[in-house]
Amino acid sequence: MTTLKSEADVAAAVQDAKGPLVIRGGGTRLVGRPVEGDTLNVSGLSGVTLYEPGALTIVAKSGTPVSDIEATLAKENQRLAFEPYDLTGLLGTTSKSTIGGVIATNASGPRRIQAGAARDFALGVRFLDGAGNIIKNGGRVMKNVTGYDLVKLMSGSWGTLGVLTEVSLKVLPSVESTITLVIADLDPVQAVAAMSAALGSPYEVSGAAWIDGAVWLRVEGFASSVDYRAKALADLLASHGTITHNEDADWTRVRDAAPLHGCANVWRISVKPGDGPAVIAALPEGSHAVMDWGGGLVWAGHDTADAATHGHIQSTVATLGGHATLMKAPEALRAAVPVFQPEAAGVAALSTALRARFDPRGILNPGLMAA
Repeated sequence: MTTLKSEADVAAAVQDAKGPLVIRGGGTRLVGRPVEGDTLNVSGLSGVTLYEPGALTIVAKSGTPVSDIEATLAKENQRLAFEPYDLTGLLGTTSKSTIGGVIATNASGPRRIQAGAARDFALGVRFLDGAGNIIKNGGRVMKNVTGYDLVKLMSGSWGTLGVLTEVSLKVLPSVESTITLVIADLDPVQAVAAMSAALGSPYEVSGAAWIDGAVWLRVEGFASSVDYRAKALADLLASHGTITHNEDADWTRVRDAAPLHGCANVWRISVKPGDGPAVIAALPEGSHAVMDWGGGLVWAGHDTADAATHGHIQSTVATLGGHATLMKAPEALRAAVPVFQPEAAGVAALSTALRARFDPRGILNPGLMAA
């Protein structure tokens, strides 16, 4: 496996490919059906190429570690507002998550309910299609319009439509103060009721999760505003249980589904917030769960799941209009089941047509997202 150092190197490697290519950045998001082929390692494409704090814009090569970008932003008291989740702990990898992997998987964390998803902060991309052509789309400002929104299309495509080489992102200022309200000992139904009340309030909740049997509600901003909103929110939710304040709550535990790191099999399930409890109730005995996004995102873990368990979870989620992705499992199970939620016929036809257009040879992560 050769680590490529430039966009030209990546283009040449794609053009010269004689068979399937396994796209790798940091190697921290090894999700999907196992792909057999030559590894195309783009972690060598690293570095921030432009940072304009006043314009709230940063441009970085796709192999740049997220930690490097966060460190650069922190010097100017700025941040990635979409709070990308990190799978290194869940999958037990030692590499660093890269910004290309974040955008390719649309990795969005707890703050998505307030700020938006990763794709909402992607201003522009450069990537190689399956023929090795260099394509640029978008720009460095939010109002840039250049035809088809390939930025959004690439976000969440998991490297099946193109190989990202550079991304432009909008960033936001960091917050001055954070308080997390905690309501302990709630079941999933009670938890969603409390989170829904909080999210429906005017107090600008930036995180609403259920973890270790407790609801966490995050309020951020200027210190005086946070103090006022936290108190008002606590008064509003008094009927839901005893409320405590935690100024040091570690939201990376929610973001990265930390309570499930020891599980052999983990799913990331997206449904309507009110359906989170129904998903948890349908999980097989012995399962563990964390809810985020007010109940709209369920991380579920099980130690001895098989293909039947996976099929049961996906069919249950399908009836609710959601989707379930098998984020962690032994390779044999990932090879035997549809890791991503099967698409409806019309959507599947559209996906197939897009892949044929961007990757006519079918060499970019073939079969990763579908059989």
